[in-house]
Amino acid sequence: MVRLYWTDEAKYWLKNIYDYIALDNPKAAKNVVYKIREKALILKLFPEIGGIYPDLDRKDIRVIYYTHYRIAYIIIDSQRIDILGVFHGSMELKNYIK
Repeated sequence: MVRLYWTDEAKYWLKNIYDYIALDNPKAAKNVVYKIREKALILKLFPEIGGIYPDLDRKDIRVIYYTHYRIAYIIIDSQRIDILGVFHGSMELKNYIK
């Protein structure tokens, strides 16, 4: 089974999502972050389930969705996936992923 690694950048984005939502509703913020992390677990069983994001110059970066958030990841090898970040759907990924 593939192991998931959350990069520091991905953890940073999750914290920002939590902090923003928590301004109005801390319980909802906790739930959203939990659901995002839970959604990423599907990658352990189906690492190639995400689509290649067409606006990036890199073809090795894939994206899965949880509501209006995009979870960007890269398959390092058959044993490892790195979560690169979690981005709101209105954000241009090419500005954040190099």
